[in-house]
Amino acid sequence: MTPQDWVTKDFYKALGVKKDASAADIKKAYRKLARDLHPDKNPDDKKAEDRFKEVSEAYSVVGDEEKRKEYDEARSMFGSGGFRFPGGGRGGGGPDLGDLFNRGGGGADLGDLFGGLFNRGGGGGMGAPRPRRGADVESEVSLSFDDALHGVTIPLRLTGDAPCPVCHGTGAKSGTVPRICPTCEGSGHFAVNQGGFSFSEPCPECRGRGLVVDDPCTTCHGSGRGTSTRTVQTRIPSGVKDGQRIRLAGKGAPGENGGPAGDLYVIVHVLAHAAFGRTGDNITVTVPITFAEAALGSPVKVPVPGGATVTVKIPPGTANGRTFRVRGKGVRRRDGTNGDLLATVDVVVPQELSEEARTALTAFQDAADGADPRAALMKAAGVAAAS
Repeated sequence: MTPQDWVTKDFYKALGVKKDASAADIKKAYRKLARDLHPDKNPDDKKAEDRFKEVSEAYSVVGDEEKRKEYDEARSMFGSGGFRFPGGGRGGGGPDLGDLFNRGGGGADLGDLFGGLFNRGGGGGMGAPRPRRGADVESEVSLSFDDALHGVTIPLRLTGDAPCPVCHGTGAKSGTVPRICPTCEGSGHFAVNQGGFSFSEPCPECRGRGLVVDDPCTTCHGSGRGTSTRTVQTRIPSGVKDGQRIRLAGKGAPGENGGPAGDLYVIVHVLAHAAFGRTGDNITVTVPITFAEAALGSPVKVPVPGGATVTVKIPPGTANGRTFRVRGKGVRRRDGTNGDLLATVDVVVPQELSEEARTALTAFQDAADGADPRAALMKAAGVAAAS
């Protein structure tokens, strides 16, 4: 962001609020827009991405009490017209605003007017290094079936970039300090003109840092970065699925020059359960029943996650593989409702029979009506009926 942006861009309009809006109204408007325009919600939508950046830029200024005051003063001084930028832009007979911001001698440098934003801490004028957002970090975690259902807080041990412990992130040897990059003047980028277009690229001399180290730190070799290990307490929400990617904002690598931290992405692996499975928000279970329970009907106890049971009434004549639904015994959803338990019966055929059981089954077979259960199959297959 340049000082000219403060003059030419209406940050209040970008957020859809009035100039005299309260801090609470500005924050509320920003949160709504950021939620609706976030890249995670609008993948591959360049227009939404650009609008998200515009909203974030606007809130970074008018969402801060001190920066907002400076912005309002700048707009009051220069935003009423009469100033113009090199190469066109706003008309008028006044002085060239680009010259005012980069005046080479005599008179005050108006870049100092915006020092509160672009060079807090003094010293570098417009050449101060820009804040840089920290890198995103990705980690993986394995959960038990029950922990995935009910949610759990776990410690994640992360190893990643951090400021060098010897030079504290400056990249310079003890007793020395880095200097502003003369090529990009501390911005970390420079413009490349190609025909009628101009593209911004990382500065080749400082590699985007905005600083040049003449006497590098012997530990980090001038990068200013080191390695740190930290433990992050991470809350895994209830109902998380196998392979789900959870985003934890601001839990990634720390930023540079006051920039925000990156995000932490946790990929969840859910271990298989010995008894239960999952289909969407429903829990599945296979329940063995006897031939007598299937034929005569019977109340059967069915387990649910957590060690409890529910009773399912098996009606007479239940076929093998029939599924019964138990409402509200499944996965907890975000809206507070629950999925269902799907219990599928498996009629168990005994491998061995006692003499008494064999006699009883033979009597049952003799007492049956003698209908051939395969008659419909044979007819459909075109097999002639036996004479």
